[in-house]
Amino acid sequence: MELPTNPWQAIWQRLPAPLQNRYYLTLLVFFFLLIFLDKHSFWTQYRLHRAQQRLESDKALYERKIQEAREEAEDFELTKEKFAREHYYMKRPNEDVYIIKEDK
Repeated sequence: MELPTNPWQAIWQRLPAPLQNRYYLTLLVFFFLLIFLDKHSFWTQYRLHRAQQRLESDKALYERKIQEAREEAEDFELTKEKFAREHYYMKRPNEDVYIIKEDK
């Protein structure tokens, strides 16, 4: 058995036939670089997609909270007098106010 003079030649001969084609091997390395090591790799795209979904769900949550706050503000506009009477003990002239506190 004769030892090859070039150590890479022994490794090259052990590769399957399609991988011995230089063009196929070049394409394989190129796709590996694009898929795993590139700035826009699949992993990066997956993380960006997850972040986008999370931000969209946060946006929906905040839109819902804004709508609730608007409804609460509209309700407050309608019940300003009730709020002032309950929290600041305001009263009309010639009116008596009785404060009843409950123990919790």
